[in-house]
Amino acid sequence: MRFSILLFSVCFGLFSNQSFSQKDAPKVVVGIVVDQMCYDYLYRFYPQFGKDGFKRLMDKGTHFRNVTYNYVPTFTGPGHASIYTGSTPSNHGIVANEWHYRPFGREVNCVEDTTVSTVGSVSKYGKCSPYFLRSNTITDQLKLTYPTSKVIGVSIKDRSAILPAGHLSDGSYWYDYATGNFITSTFYRTELPAWVNRFNDRKLVSNYVNQPWNLLKDSACYTYIKQDNSPYEGLVGGKTSPVFPYDFSKLPPADQLNVFTIMPAANTFLTDFAIQALADEKLGTHATTDFLTISYSTPDIAGHTFGPYSLEMEDMYFRLDQELARLFQTLDKQIGKGQYVVFLTADHAVVPVPQFLADHKLPGGYLFLKDKTDSLRAKCISKFGKDYLKTIENDNVYLIDAVLGTETETQVMAFFKQEISKWTEVKRVYTKEELQSKTAENWQQMVASGYDKERSGELIFILQPGYLPKTSDTPNSHKGTSHGSAFNYDTHVPVLFYGKDIFPQDVFTPYEIVDITATLVHVLDVQRPNTAVGKPMVELFKKK
Repeated sequence: MRFSILLFSVCFGLFSNQSFSQKDAPKVVVGIVVDQMCYDYLYRFYPQFGKDGFKRLMDKGTHFRNVTYNYVPTFTGPGHASIYTGSTPSNHGIVANEWHYRPFGREVNCVEDTTVSTVGSVSKYGKCSPYFLRSNTITDQLKLTYPTSKVIGVSIKDRSAILPAGHLSDGSYWYDYATGNFITSTFYRTELPAWVNRFNDRKLVSNYVNQPWNLLKDSACYTYIKQDNSPYEGLVGGKTSPVFPYDFSKLPPADQLNVFTIMPAANTFLTDFAIQALADEKLGTHATTDFLTISYSTPDIAGHTFGPYSLEMEDMYFRLDQELARLFQTLDKQIGKGQYVVFLTADHAVVPVPQFLADHKLPGGYLFLKDKTDSLRAKCISKFGKDYLKTIENDNVYLIDAVLGTETETQVMAFFKQEISKWTEVKRVYTKEELQSKTAENWQQMVASGYDKERSGELIFILQPGYLPKTSDTPNSHKGTSHGSAFNYDTHVPVLFYGKDIFPQDVFTPYEIVDITATLVHVLDVQRPNTAVGKPMVELFKKK
């Protein structure tokens, strides 16, 4: 009897402490990352947004209007890792989407893992995990502190589902280009949950992809309606011109599964899945806060092709606004108004199409790497009698292993720095020694924050504003756009919080992307993740 009383007392004490420690925490936190979202989209498209999507966050939440990335490269993998670890690539190790990995002697994907297998398909697309992520995420910290909390991550892209939900995820799911289903890997589980199988059995992709992408609203609602047939946009799905409508119903099934992810319907598909996860994972019903991470990949997939000043991206955001409204209305009903917190941000923004910039007499252009690299190799052989250049990836210059650690390495690096500095398209070149030393220069510090001695090159360069690297000069290389730079068109992103105990305000205090996790620490009542370097966005906690 005494043992039973003691056991009850201990269990009740643990439960009481757990409940008390999170007595003011929300039932659910939903982290939304919009892949490739420029800050000004909020205002450019505001007049056509409905009241319950972006406007709900902007008008009824706390809007941090001066948040930037504090490192380069500004890519999807590093962005998601930095948002959720509260740290930079120099700490969490995700230095790009792909990089040359010396221990393997080849390029690796930032979430690839050859030791795991796909679950939910026989394809290769599930061989992924957070293996390369060196830091804990805020979601890991939640699970460490409150094991009853549940963490789920969903996205079209593998890295965007995996990195936010962290190492301790209860389920990370991404799109399988071979089947059109959501899959995971054996890192997480050996079979899909029943609810995911039921969702996959609905074969929604085939329904969505066979519906043409037309304009959502009347043509008078669009700023870029007269620029539909733009010379700066790429072509998709066999089309001969980049104009509406986009009808992929006649493509072979395999091609449909690939081109589907460029359609706004892919955002609808992801929202369908996130809402299903909310219900079937019973988020919001556990003793402590649950966490759902959602990353909308399609704006990036389409944005690379069409660019930020296109009719396609305008319509994309009008439709994404509707998906956010549907998600928020579901949260209101299922979790309860005032019982959850949502934050929305982006993993990076994007440069306007450089050819568009050049044609409009603005700074911009291209660095065509093949010709530059061929010339660089020839000059290296002429000077040293040997080609010491292994590869150039993501503006990282990798030298061959044979020269590393020798007396010749310093001379070779000095040579490459001198030669690359002559390229008119290049703004700065830094050696690995310079990136490991303190500096007062902003550009060098941003590159250093993205540098990892094992995964980065021996030199890193950054291009002039408005420039993009391309392999070679072809007609198609002047269409579409990308991101990755240290400049404001890539680094300035939206950050909005909405929900429990958050009141409407615009905040103009300068913050960095790593400050989001430092802020969530105090929303969730957890310790800072192991390498977090950010500071809390204190205005969020001010009372009316």
